[in-house]
Amino acid sequence: MDLNDTTSAAVLEELRRRPADARRILFTGATVVTMDPGLGVMDGGDLLVEGDTITGVGPHLDAPDAVVINATGTILAPGFVDTHRHAWETQLRRIMPDVDDLGGYVMATLAGYALVYRPQDMYIGTRLAALTAIDSGITTMLDFSHNSRTPEHSDAAVEALRDTGIRGVHASMGPHFGDWDRQWPGDLTRLRNQYFSSDDQLLTLRLAALATDEIAGPTLTYGTELARAAQELGIGVSVDAVFGTPSSDAVLRWAKDGILGPHVTLIHSTGLLPEAWRAMGESGTTVALAPTSDAQIGLETAVPAVDEALLVGIRPGLSIDVEASLASDMFTQMRALHTIQRMRAVNTAYGTDRLPSRITTHDVLDFATLQGARTNGLAGVTGSLTPGKKADLLVIQSEDVNNMPLNDPTGTIVLGSDARNISAVLINGVPRKWDGQVLDVDLGALRGDVHASREYVLNTPSA
Repeated sequence: MDLNDTTSAAVLEELRRRPADARRILFTGATVVTMDPGLGVMDGGDLLVEGDTITGVGPHLDAPDAVVINATGTILAPGFVDTHRHAWETQLRRIMPDVDDLGGYVMATLAGYALVYRPQDMYIGTRLAALTAIDSGITTMLDFSHNSRTPEHSDAAVEALRDTGIRGVHASMGPHFGDWDRQWPGDLTRLRNQYFSSDDQLLTLRLAALATDEIAGPTLTYGTELARAAQELGIGVSVDAVFGTPSSDAVLRWAKDGILGPHVTLIHSTGLLPEAWRAMGESGTTVALAPTSDAQIGLETAVPAVDEALLVGIRPGLSIDVEASLASDMFTQMRALHTIQRMRAVNTAYGTDRLPSRITTHDVLDFATLQGARTNGLAGVTGSLTPGKKADLLVIQSEDVNNMPLNDPTGTIVLGSDARNISAVLINGVPRKWDGQVLDVDLGALRGDVHASREYVLNTPSA
C-alpha cells in the first residue's frame, strides 16, 4: 500500500506539465463514493478524468497515456456544494460567536460593518471564503452577495470567485441599509454580459432577494417584478430570510402568482406553515438549509426544517451562511443536521410505540453533494462522480489516524473526516488542493490583505 503516491509532488508536477484540455488522470484502487444512485459505492474502484470531465468509474479501467495515481487507502468523493454563504463578511469571521439573535447579527453586520466596505474589501472577504471552502472540500459555493453598493463591489466579488478557481455561483443583491448606487437589479444585465456570457464555465449568476420587507423594505423583496427580471435574464433565484408566518404568507402568494419552481431556492425555510410547504413541494421549489445558523442564531423554531422538506418530497441542499458567527465547513453542517434530526426523531417517539424516523449519514452526504448541486441549478454539472459530469472531486485519506480502519466509507466522510484528511481537491479537473495544501496561494500576502482589510472595516465609522 503506497499511500504517498496519491498526492506526491512528482504526480502534481506531471499533471501540470500536460495541457489541461488533453490531460488524462486515472485514480486506481480507491473506495469510490459516487453519490450516483445507479453507481453507489465501489471498493477498489478506478476513476478516469479526461480534461475537465469524469469519463469512467469502475474496476480496472484502461487509460493509455494517463497519469496513473495509486489511490489505495483513500476515498474518492464528490466535492461538497455550499448553497448559501455571505462570503464578503469573512474578515468578520467569528467576531460574534455567541450572537443572541438575528437582530443582533443584522445590526452589527448589515447595518454596521457593511456600510464601510470598499470593493477591495469585498474581494478580500470573498476570496478568503472561497479558499477556505476549497481547503475543506467545498468545490461549489453560492455566494449570496448582499452588499453590492456599487457595480465595482459586484465586480470585486465575482473576480474573487474567478481568481480562486472555485465553481462559484454569484447571487447578487443590493444592501439592506445605508447609501448605495441603486444599480441593482438592473446591473445584473451588465454582470451577465461581462462575466457569465458562456454556459460552459465555472461561474454562474443568480438573482438574490429577501422573502419579506420586514428587514430592508420592499426593494429587495422577491415578487413578480424580480421574478420577471430573472426570467428575462435566464437565471435562477435565491431567496434568503425565509422563516415564520410572514414568509409562509409570501410563499403562498408566490405560488398563486406562479413564480415558484425548481429555479427558485428558499433559504432556511424555518417555522413555515404546512400549507406553505405543500406549495413548495408541489411546485418543485428547492430549499437550502443552514443547520448551524438556524440553531445558533435562533431563527424561528431554531430547528432545521429537514423533516418538513422531506415530508413534501424536497431533498434540501446545505449551506454555511455567516462565518461571523458560525463554522466554515460542510462537515459541521452535516453532523449538526444529522444529530439534530435524529435527536428530534427519537424525542418525538419517546414514550410511544412509534419508531423514530431517522435520517442517515447517506442522506446528509446526499444533501451536501448531489442535492446541493440541484439546489444551485447545477445537477447536470456536479454533485456526483458520474461519467459526463465535471471532475469536482475529493481525495480523502481513509488510513489517517482519525479514520482508520475503513468500515463504512459514507460514515467515515460524514462522522470521521475533516479538512486535514482531504489531501487533494480537483475542480473542473484542475488540482486546487494537493498534499494537504491549497495551491497557488501566497499565504503571507493573503494574511496581510485580510488583516489590513479587517482593520479598515473595524476602525472606520459607519456613519
